[in-house]
Amino acid sequence: MNNDEVVREVFYYKRYYLDFFEELRPEVKLKFNWTLKLISVIERVPKKYFNHITDSTGIYEIRVEVGSEIFRAFSFFDEGRLIIVVNGFQKKSLKTPRKEIILAEKLKKQYFDEKETK
Repeated sequence: MNNDEVVREVFYYKRYYLDFFEELRPEVKLKFNWTLKLISVIERVPKKYFNHITDSTGIYEIRVEVGSEIFRAFSFFDEGRLIIVVNGFQKKSLKTPRKEIILAEKLKKQYFDEKETK
C-alpha cells in the first residue's frame, strides 16, 4: 500500500460511523483506518475487507477483525468512486444482524433523498 494515489473517496454520512468509531479501542480504530485506507487506494479490494451484501440495494460491508473480535461498517457507492460510510457495529454471531442492514438501507435512502433536495 505504498502507492497512496486515491482511487476512491471515503465520506462519512452524518455521525453514524464516527460515533461508533469513537467508542472503539485504539487497536480496532487503527485496523478500521488501515482498512478504509486500503479501500481508498487499491483498485481491487479483497472480499476479506470489502464485500457486497447479498439481497441489498448495493450495500457493502467493510470488514475488520482484531483478534477474535469482528467489526463491520456498512457503506454504498455514490457516483462510482465515492464511498459513503454509514453505520458500524460489532458482529457477535455468524449472521449479520438484519436490523443493521435495514438501518444501512434506510440511511442510504436518506442520503440520496437529501442529496436530491439540495
